[in-house]
Amino acid sequence: MISRTFAALAEPNRLHIVEALLAGPKPVGDICAAVGLGQPQVSKHLRVLREAGLVQARPQAQQRLYALHPESLREFHDWLDRFRAIWDRRFDQMDELLQKLQARETDR
Repeated sequence: MISRTFAALAEPNRLHIVEALLAGPKPVGDICAAVGLGQPQVSKHLRVLREAGLVQARPQAQQRLYALHPESLREFHDWLDRFRAIWDRRFDQMDELLQKLQARETDR
């Protein structure tokens, strides 16, 4: 699941579509306007995002509204959280090193 999510979001236009949907569900026309792509390209990207479980579509009158699928995004968030702790520790270590180096410079 996570590898499909990464593969889907690795393409910049699909990432822009996900960002456009952060504000809420949108029809394809609004997504096209938000990301600056034509309807055929957006539809292809939405298909990939749907297959990866990142977006879902629901019919409304004559159009389909696309929205983010919160459960898939929550799984992705939880997976990233495991790495956040590692990087936070590493950044703390780097901060300590920088403070030591700065102290040495001021002592000179």
